[in-house]
Amino acid sequence: MKPLILIAEDEPAQMELLRYNMESAGFRTVMANDGASALALVDEEKPDLIVLDWMLPEISGIEVCRRIRARPESRAMPVIMLTARGEES
Repeated sequence: MKPLILIAEDEPAQMELLRYNMESAGFRTVMANDGASALALVDEEKPDLIVLDWMLPEISGIEVCRRIRARPESRAMPVIMLTARGEES
């Protein structure tokens, strides 16, 4: 079975781009557009990888990551954080 990636992103265009690229590379995907939905999908789907937006509605991506790491059953789940935040030099 193909690995499952949870994409947690609140911007529809960004979510679609990530979904398209992951599925084109041979992965299965599930999507969440807020932090609460992402946590629910972690429990329901047990993804192999989470692509997590830093700034999600309801529960921030950083808090979602903290909660995932606090649970023994998901502590080792790989997480890639995305952010549009940046600083000018």
